[in-house]
This record gives sequence, structure tokens and C-alpha cells, in this order.
Amino acid sequence: LKKGYNDTPVDWTTGAIIGCGIGGMDTMFDELAPVLSEAAQAEPGMGCRPMGTDIVPKIMESSVSVAVGKFLGLGGQTTTNSSACNTGTEAIFEAFKHIQMGFAESMYAGGAEGTHAGTWSGFDAMRDVLCSKFNDRPEKGSQPMGAGACGFVPSGGAGVLRLETLESAQKRGATILCEVVAAYANSGGQRDGGTMTFPNPDGVMRCIRQVIKDGELDPKRISLINGHLTSTGADPREVGSWIKALELPIEKFPFIQSTKSMIGHSLGAAGALECVAVVDQIVNGYVHPSINSEGVHPQIPIGNSIPHEMVKKELEYAIKASFGFGDVNGCVLFKRWDGK
Repeated sequence: LKKGYNDTPVDWTTGAIIGCGIGGMDTMFDELAPVLSEAAQAEPGMGCRPMGTDIVPKIMESSVSVAVGKFLGLGGQTTTNSSACNTGTEAIFEAFKHIQMGFAESMYAGGAEGTHAGTWSGFDAMRDVLCSKFNDRPEKGSQPMGAGACGFVPSGGAGVLRLETLESAQKRGATILCEVVAAYANSGGQRDGGTMTFPNPDGVMRCIRQVIKDGELDPKRISLINGHLTSTGADPREVGSWIKALELPIEKFPFIQSTKSMIGHSLGAAGALECVAVVDQIVNGYVHPSINSEGVHPQIPIGNSIPHEMVKKELEYAIKASFGFGDVNGCVLFKRWDGK
């Protein structure tokens, strides 16, 4: 960061919605838990001694957004959302809506997630959620849409996009990468097959269809689908929802990929990181591979639409979806910027 960043004026027209799925676990396990344990042994039932003043910002979820707000001097709404694996995509939807309603000219939107054994231990206790069969070959562990998929590979990271009105981008001379045409979020209500850990297929289908409807788009014009596709038993169900939502012949189905095949599943950051991947593919005209899926799952009928190697291709429209624990869904429709 530039020295003296805190001397810059407040940007009253810009805000941030940056989410997190499970924040502060490293602080809770490595700093808070030992102190509580020591106190319980020394004086049972008496609580613990005062801790450092920095413990609060270390564990509060909104630190991820207010830190960005501090560095950039943001004067618009600066907040943090959390909706499990849908967090990053939902943040982009919320920022898109915020601008659309006239509350801001531009917004930083995305998600961040740290990595800690305390986070993954809970998932590890769930049957068929985390992959453990390839611990000796971790690069083969994430197999979205593959016949050998046996659970996701955990990861961490962060991704943020800056969304803004065309007028705002042109005024500041920004390089416009692409256009967000539509975005939507919903829930399957944990009914009709939807649970805390599995999405209601009808809710997924409705989320996708609503984005296409709002974008006034013929599904035939979609060049790329970047799915949620985690390398679990939910993959075939997700693909089924895409097929039902788009209503296209199998032989004309667009490319469908999983970024998680290469970088794993980063929970609250996943949707944002994958939106960044979509934007890069649109800008540079390529489709990244969905690795480890050469043996396609027998319940997935669109094997010819899964790229196993990088493909050079001009992309007009690309659609990104995320689905999170709690049966929550999000979807964003991107379009190549043509300068108009």
C-alpha cells in the first residue's frame, strides 16, 4: 500500500460487500482456545483473563470488508455477507443490486477464506464430503464430474471484483473487462430433496433460469458455464439442473467447467475466485480445463461439453453459479465488453 493512504479523501460513491464463510478460526483455535483452557484449569467456572484488544477485529466477520474500506477510504456501505459456499457469488449479486438501485456508483465485491485444521475437521467428519483417497496424490484429489469423485479438496484464498456503472468507469478511465448483465440469488427452502448439505434441484434450476430471463438471453448464446461442481455426489444433480434450466439439445450444450478441479474448494471465497476466472477467460478468449474428469461420471450425459485441455475460444456470454450449505443459490451472467 502507498504510504499515507489514510490521508486520501473519502470516496463517498464506493462501497464494499466482501464475504467470508467461516472467519477467524485460526485466532479461535490458536489464541482464544489455549487461554480459555488455561483459565478453566486454574479457576473452573470463572471465565478467563482479559485478552489483547486486537482479538475482536481478528474474529469478527466484517473485518474482511472494513479492512478494505479503511485502505481505500470507502464511504459507501461497507459490509460482510455469509452464505456458506455461495458467499462470494452472493456478494457480487448484492453489489450489482446495490448499484442498480442507485445506492452507489461502484462496489468492491467478493469473498475471502482462510485455511485451518479447525475449519476442515468438521467437514472431515461428514461422510463423502472431503476427499481422502488421494492424500498421496493430492493433485488428483479434486475430480468434479468425474467417475472417481469422492469429495472436495479444501483450500483458501480471496477474490474481489470492482463493479461500477458505465459512467463511473469511463469517468475514471478504467479498463473495462466485461459486463455483468444479470445476477440473482435464491433458496430451495430445504424441501424436495434440498437439505442443509444438498440443494433442492428445482431451486437451482429456478436460480439459473431467472438470471437468463433477467438478462433477456437466449440460452443458445451462452458460451461457457462455470459450475459450482465440487467433486462430490452432488455433481450429477447439479448438471441435471443445468440441463433442465437451459433446455438445449445435449449436442449443443455449452462448455461446462469446474475451477475447483484445479484450485480446490475455498468455501466463502469460491464463488468470487471463480467469477475472477470467468472474467479472465472472457477477456483473453479461452476455456480452462476441468482436470481429473477424463472418466466422466456415468450419470452425466454431457461429457463432450467438459473441456479436458485448455481451449482457445471467443466467449460472448458466460454464466457462473454457486450453491451453498443451507440450500442457498447464486448466479451471475457475464458478457464480453464490446465497447458499446
